[in-house]
Amino acid sequence: MITDLLKSVHRPSEVLAMVRIKFSNISISDNKESLEKIASYSNDRDFCYASLNKVSRSFAIVIQQLPEQLKDPVCVFYLVLRGLDSVEDDMSYPVDKRLPLLRNFHQKLFDKNWNIQNVGDSHDYRVLLANFDKVIRAFQALDEDYRLAIADICQKMGNGMADYAERKVVTLHDYNDYCYYVAGLVGIGLSSLFSASGLESPRLKDKYELANSMGLLLQKTNISRDYYEDLNLGRTFWPKQIWGKYTDRLDELQKHPSSPESLACINELVTDALTHVENCILYLNMISDPKVFRFCAIPQVMAMATLAKIYNNHNVFTEVVKIRKGIAAKLMLETNDMESVRKYMEKFVAEIRRKLNTEDPNYTQTKKNLNRIIEALDDVKYNPNIITEGTLEQTVLF
Repeated sequence: MITDLLKSVHRPSEVLAMVRIKFSNISISDNKESLEKIASYSNDRDFCYASLNKVSRSFAIVIQQLPEQLKDPVCVFYLVLRGLDSVEDDMSYPVDKRLPLLRNFHQKLFDKNWNIQNVGDSHDYRVLLANFDKVIRAFQALDEDYRLAIADICQKMGNGMADYAERKVVTLHDYNDYCYYVAGLVGIGLSSLFSASGLESPRLKDKYELANSMGLLLQKTNISRDYYEDLNLGRTFWPKQIWGKYTDRLDELQKHPSSPESLACINELVTDALTHVENCILYLNMISDPKVFRFCAIPQVMAMATLAKIYNNHNVFTEVVKIRKGIAAKLMLETNDMESVRKYMEKFVAEIRRKLNTEDPNYTQTKKNLNRIIEALDDVKYNPNIITEGTLEQTVLF
């Protein structure tokens, strides 16, 4: 934490935010025992939360802020998809076994004794799958509406992962399709869980395009940011339809990070991600429960902060670029309603505008996308009930 505090030493509000989170109920205690040890004595539900804390501490924190009736369903939903993703990511697991398991993973949710040994690309993921029967029994203890929603998304995602296991992301259609399978479906599934809880409108679960955009914005932000890390791992998710305009080989961008071609490439990826922000604003404006709102809004605002950070930033090609933890802490504490979303979205739009270069080939489109975000925020600002059952479908952009 000391290193993070030093990065924000000239920004007292960020330092204060980090300290507040450190000593508040937003933070969670860390069990130093190995997940393997915890699995040996914990009940099914406790194992699920221990696993969540081990494989995604940040997600464990935000789940703890959800209303009680959503904590278990969202925790199990995440772990089911984490297990599925662990199968996909383990390249040492033979493809003739991996692909059928991806397509049939949803069926395992109805076998309370199923688990699989020695699969997963990290120790904790292997332990999770080796004790997946605990997750399955926690899944089976959920209400039927939750189970149906989780199993449906698991089936669709598993088939999508299998489709792309031996297929590269080349076109923008591929890019959107892949992001739909790995992230858009998460947004759609969460909408179903929110509706099933009774905390949100039953109609929320049917707003597929809005929910899909919630996932796509997050996924495209991560993909755009993770060029350096992914390249070092021998993988890439940048669509050739974009990077092929600027280079014949994707790794060449790393050799000339400050070149106009490299910067134009990352800028086009950011510009593409920005097209989803309007739908995210519309989605957030539908949420009525304050805790569900925070759960949904904080990642979206952080995504905008990240896009502002990586836009026109040559460091993307030579290191892992992340927003300061002080900024993340402020966003976690202060993103509570549409007004705070509007404030921070406008802030990050302004940051990107300051970086705009008229020589950039995407300048006009980037500017247009930023203007549309501001227009959407203004609609929400002056018309807080702009989205109604009678007008929503006319506002959907895709």
